[in-house]
This record gives sequence, C-alpha cells and structure tokens, in this order.
Amino acid sequence: MQQIAAQHDPLPDSELPGPYPVGAYAAQLKRRLHDFARVQLVGELWGLRPGRARVYFELRDARGALPCSMWRTDFDALEVQPADGLRVVLGGGCDYYPGSATSSPSFSFAVTELRPAGEGDLLLALERLRRRLDAEGLFERQKRLVLPRLPRTIGVVTGEQGKARDDVIAGLRRRGWAGRLVWGFAPVQDRHAAPRIAAALRELAAIEEVEVVIVARGGGSLADLFAFCDETLCRTVALLRVPVISSVGHHSDRTLIDDVAAVCCSTPTHAAAGPTVNCRSPLTRPTVSPRSLATGTS
Repeated sequence: MQQIAAQHDPLPDSELPGPYPVGAYAAQLKRRLHDFARVQLVGELWGLRPGRARVYFELRDARGALPCSMWRTDFDALEVQPADGLRVVLGGGCDYYPGSATSSPSFSFAVTELRPAGEGDLLLALERLRRRLDAEGLFERQKRLVLPRLPRTIGVVTGEQGKARDDVIAGLRRRGWAGRLVWGFAPVQDRHAAPRIAAALRELAAIEEVEVVIVARGGGSLADLFAFCDETLCRTVALLRVPVISSVGHHSDRTLIDDVAAVCCSTPTHAAAGPTVNCRSPLTRPTVSPRSLATGTS
C-alpha cells in the first residue's frame, strides 16, 4: 500500500499509514475478500428479492446475518424454489464491488450452490405459536364482537407514509363514507414495529367514539410482514373491546394477526370497501389524529 499512497498531507498527530486513494484501498479489500476460503453455510433465508440478473437475500441465524446473492439463472434452475424462512445449506464465497464516484460499494456472499435443509426454525416456531393461541381460544374472542353496520368513527393503524394509508382513504371515498377517521401511525416493518402497533391499537381502542379499527399494510415478504406475527401484538388484538379488521399484505399473504382479528381482508382497499362502512354521503376531513399517535390536525 505504501507505493500507492496519495500525495496529500496526512492527518496531524496520526500514527496511521496513508492517506491512500479510496479506490486503491477498495481494490485491496476486494482481493483480500476473494482470498477467503470458499465454504458452506447453513441458516434461514429471508428478504428474498429477485432481480433481473441476480437474486438477493439474507442468510440468518440467532447470532448473525449475511447478505447473499446468486445468479438468477442458477436460482431459477434449483429443483426447489426457496422462500422466506426456509432453512438452507449454501456454498460460495465472499464478493465485493468497490463502487466508483457514481455508484455505491456492496458486499455479499456470492452463492453458487443452494439446497433446502428442512423447514426454517422461524416458520416452525410460528406454526407452534399459531396452534397455541388457537388452543387458548384467542382466535375466537374478536369473532364474538359485533361489527357495526354504520360506524361513525373508524380507527386506522398504518404507516404514516405508506401506500396503505391512501388505499384506505380511496376505498372509503368510493363507498361515500361520511364519518371520521382517527389515525394511529406506527412503523409497519422491523423489530420495533410490533410494540408500536400494539400501543397504537390500545390508544385507539381507548377513544370512546372509535367503533372499529383497521390495521393496514401493503404486501411484502414474510420477513417484511413478520411484525404482524408477534405474540404480544396478537394478544393485544384479541383483548381489545373494539373489532379489528386486519388488512395486511396481498391476497396470498397470511400473518397471525389475520387469525386473531374479527375480520381478515385481502388488502387495505378491501378493508375500506367492506360492509362495515357508512355509504350515505361523501368522505370529508379524514385526518383526525390523537396527539400521542400522529402529528397534524383534522
């Protein structure tokens, strides 16, 4: 590296060598990573994102995660097409793209071989939780609540910037609904989402005027939707005084909150256009929000 040091003054009082051009250092890093031994790894596949040329995903276990990529042609040729949550054994080695002045660098484990290692541990845990909640009768509690035919006030838990919010408003507008919406904005993806969603539900249910609550989120992978399989969130839904309409994901998606809620709809638009809304006059002023849940005024 000394031979490629840039002609710039070093940092004062620093004992570190250099400074080196970042491109030269990135090239050295790429060579070092390519020298790592090619190995087999085992873990659970999450965040599957097929691209035109490559398929991207993460390999996870309880102690860590690794970004991975595989050529699309190799992935499509697999006998069993992997899905999120599947436990797999894969082979490959480290790959690094150093980037440039106009493109970002990226690191991934370049996969050349992949086979299923049985059903993923998280999917097995999810199925066990589903059976346990069902055995406790938590799937029936919301089903016993009476859905109002003409609710005047509907609570909605969704992401503040997500498309699901617009879908709910558009669906109610098409129905000519004339009531009031109370928004409970919360993150709808990542490890912090479930407790925030549960808190929003409790706050909306505490508002006396709220007669029904819609939980809305657009589609995604099982990893994206996994917050809606959280045990505490499911128990919160089951114990609410108001009926909950679950509209998480697309037609083929299924989460635990769908089993617990009073009604499960295939999309946020379907939830808004359902039989529980008032169809008498146009929708107006839909942005009423409790101060603790969202900013803005009605």
